[in-house]
Amino acid sequence: MDELFAPWRIEWVRRSSRTDDGCPFCRLPAAGDDEEALIVARSERSYVLLNNAPYNPGHVMIIPSRHVTDVRSLSDEEILDRERLVQRTIDAIDNAMEPDGFNTGANLGGAGGGSIPHLHTHVVPRWQGDTNFMAVLDDTKVIVQALEDSYEELLQSFAEQPDTSRCETGAVRVSSD
Repeated sequence: MDELFAPWRIEWVRRSSRTDDGCPFCRLPAAGDDEEALIVARSERSYVLLNNAPYNPGHVMIIPSRHVTDVRSLSDEEILDRERLVQRTIDAIDNAMEPDGFNTGANLGGAGGGSIPHLHTHVVPRWQGDTNFMAVLDDTKVIVQALEDSYEELLQSFAEQPDTSRCETGAVRVSSD
């Protein structure tokens, strides 16, 4: 296995919310500290979580607040809220980071690549040439921005959108209307 020295990751490893009790996507928004949990924005029925193992800077997941494992289990209101939050998220990333494109999608079930049994949609910003020789020659992905910096950029970008406010827990509240 290849190793890449990343001492800034120790803060995530030692975070106070680390536990194996229950679903992390249910536990994190209830913890009360959105910055520590890496929750950037919340809507009425969903929230945006910065991925702690990002493919690229700004890689986030849009997660329904209610614990569901399958998109077919969402109510019409949850579907609309989540998809509107996907739109607002793409706008926030676009304004903050100016990527050349996006990948979006969900890994459903173990065979589909899902590692946490709680529905979530990935939004990954992409840039021309964002794969470099490290991935090709050494099977190693280099993340060029610290999670804290990505968090601050996205938080500010969400806050600049219309119909937003700050939650008591720290994230930006996004109106789903």
